[in-house]
Amino acid sequence: MQREIILTKLKEKGCRITKQRLRLIDIILQHECSSCKEIFYRALEEDDKLGVATVYRMVNLLEEIGAISRKNMYKVAYSENCMMENACTIELDDGSIHHLSAKKWNSVIRAGLKSCGYLADQKVTNVTIKPCECAEQVC
Repeated sequence: MQREIILTKLKEKGCRITKQRLRLIDIILQHECSSCKEIFYRALEEDDKLGVATVYRMVNLLEEIGAISRKNMYKVAYSENCMMENACTIELDDGSIHHLSAKKWNSVIRAGLKSCGYLADQKVTNVTIKPCECAEQVC
């Protein structure tokens, strides 16, 4: 249903419905991606000719028509019992990328919170990450 509404809005805006756009819409609807790069990497598995700029343009277009909000794209809510694979993607400054399962993501968050003194016996139920709003390109 959501897919049809999005396609209708895109057509009303005069956009062509290409295979790449359909693929990106499906990825966004089926996966809770935390960034455009994550959408790109998922799409790249199906289409090695897809460019990262295409993903950014599509996300901007979907945001423009009100289909998505980037404010909601950075929400992670996984319990320590969740069995989802690739729940979190972490990119390091050396270019290495790590894909964590939901269980591992929860474990990493818990360990970090415990080591900083924020967590005792509580359980993590939700983590919301805001994108950087610094004027600097690199924080």
